[in-house]
Amino acid sequence: MAAPPRPADFPLAALRDEDSLETVRQAAHFQQFLAELHTEAEKAQATPIPPLPFRLFHLFETIGDRGEYERPYFDRRRRLLALALETAVTQTDIYLPALHDLIWELCNEYTWALPAHLPVGAQAVQTYRLPPEQIIDLFAAHTAHALAETLALLGTRLDPWLHYRVRTEIERRIFRPLFHDPHHFKWEYEPINWAAVCGGCAGMVALILEDDRERLAGMIDRVIRALECFLAGFGADGACREGIDYWAYGFGYYTYFAEMLHTFTNGRLDLFQSEKVQRIAAFPQTIHLGGSAFVNYSDAAEHVTIHAGLGSYLSARLQQPVPALSCPSFHTDRIYRWGNVVRDLLWTNAAFLHTAVSDGTFYLPDAAWVVDRHIIDRKTIAFSAKGGHNEEPHNHNDLGHFILHLGGESLLADLGAGVYTRQYFSEARYEALHTGSQGHSVPVINGARQENGHAYSATVITYESQPDGVTFALDLTEAYPETAALDSFTRSFAWSVNAASRSANLRLVDVFRFRGKTAVFEEYFISLVQPVVTAGTAVWRGQHGEISLHFNQQQFAPFVDSIATQTHLGDPIIVFRLRLCTLQTGVSQKAIFTFACRLH
Repeated sequence: MAAPPRPADFPLAALRDEDSLETVRQAAHFQQFLAELHTEAEKAQATPIPPLPFRLFHLFETIGDRGEYERPYFDRRRRLLALALETAVTQTDIYLPALHDLIWELCNEYTWALPAHLPVGAQAVQTYRLPPEQIIDLFAAHTAHALAETLALLGTRLDPWLHYRVRTEIERRIFRPLFHDPHHFKWEYEPINWAAVCGGCAGMVALILEDDRERLAGMIDRVIRALECFLAGFGADGACREGIDYWAYGFGYYTYFAEMLHTFTNGRLDLFQSEKVQRIAAFPQTIHLGGSAFVNYSDAAEHVTIHAGLGSYLSARLQQPVPALSCPSFHTDRIYRWGNVVRDLLWTNAAFLHTAVSDGTFYLPDAAWVVDRHIIDRKTIAFSAKGGHNEEPHNHNDLGHFILHLGGESLLADLGAGVYTRQYFSEARYEALHTGSQGHSVPVINGARQENGHAYSATVITYESQPDGVTFALDLTEAYPETAALDSFTRSFAWSVNAASRSANLRLVDVFRFRGKTAVFEEYFISLVQPVVTAGTAVWRGQHGEISLHFNQQQFAPFVDSIATQTHLGDPIIVFRLRLCTLQTGVSQKAIFTFACRLH
């Protein structure tokens, strides 16, 4: 049975209409994007397609490295975006030969999934229920989506062989394993970003390519079930415990599919009609720290660029302003995901760019996060702390951890994600500085660090908003293993801001009660700025402010560790960990720390 007629030029009508294209070509906020697009199309036409040899494919298995294979893999996707979009925007045919060869080569790839997402080793692959070319991970789904929209965008300008080949490969690699196999992929029932990204991409491909109405209905039903699982990963507070990066990723692809489904059904199916979705859309505004900075727990970066197309759409559709939107760049997405880059061109609205951050106090009870920010002379001074448990998505062992942010820089910081390797997602995950409690501003107690697992948890004792700040207290007894010998451990924060003096104070109080008389602990404070330590004081001086910590020098001996590590992207950094080692023992101990924060 034939599907209902698709809307005209579905799904990328604005990029197939000459008047709309001329508006894009003339818009001031697209000029950088279009210049970069042209440069990249020229480069893609003039240089050979990078190979994906076995030696690179095999590196993840042998040494755990992902980058060597992924660089040429993502370069191919960059080329597809550049050649296809430049062909559409400029209405030229000069890039079609290079585009034809590239599409053919993408269809020749052994698998569209990344080696990191396949069973490890030939024996494991042979015993898995599906061959590698039918394993649907994030990037197999992205590849299918990119190819399907390329067909829709360029239509008869592409050789009929390519339409046939792409449809055949998508049927074999995506539709058959997902929609005909009664077994489910793990991501279909896991409440994380994968459910929205893989499901959303597969759903968009089905809406574009599938003409059988009954088959399409079954496909969309299965996709929506995965998206419902994705939404189940959020509490009623709308917090994304995976972090702002993964909010942009997962909710972005939820949005892309929801918009396409809404268009396809002429508004009859609308996945935005819930209060929970509204609260999820508000998450970036809740954790924004000004500019491109966000509260960045879990595997999230402190500085994140939210795609202007996604932000513009949510701002217009849900009246939910998304902060920190800037003019789009072709290179905003460093791995060139088709959905993100094309929606930047389709949806970016200059009216929603460069929205200023405002004062705000937020408590996310399901995630147990608190955020308090004040804007003083256009600079942010902010505090955040978290509870939760140590089996969260993209988990770090970080219960009781906190952030102090001054003028665009977190001086007491969260390190975010480390480099993604096989080891990073193995049993050795929490030996890494970025993920283990040794890389967070929490104590080591009787030599014991926090451990991972849902049972290692924090309980909120109190949260209270004050006119000038917040108080927040946690019971962290269950965050530590038996070897910590804790009867109880509570941590309380009292945060207050004085706008007139451009300053703030945080009073941090840790109260320990031990099982037995002998107990020692070390308090850790994490920064990317080296502290200057004197008697009873440590000072972190940033570009726009400074923090002075006052502690009892009779109670603690200070040490500063300089630790070389890498950012998520592999850039070298030095982490400075202030360790305050207790000089006292006893069954009951209380530690009081005062942080004086001042903007320059």
